[in-house]
Amino acid sequence: MALEYADRLALDHHNMDDEFFDRLKIFFNDAQILELGMMIGQFIGFGRLLMVLDLESKFCAVDGED
Repeated sequence: MALEYADRLALDHHNMDDEFFDRLKIFFNDAQILELGMMIGQFIGFGRLLMVLDLESKFCAVDGED
């Protein structure tokens, strides 16, 4: 459910309705929903900042390669 919350905040936040939050409340209380949303937002924003400043890694290092 937390992953769906993150996906929807990143990609489809305009369509988060009461039904979605009712399902979220099965697993998390209001304070946890707020804290999780704040953390998700922080990571989304940080990722976007890295992208626009061209600071994203261009490749992934592979162990054993120099």
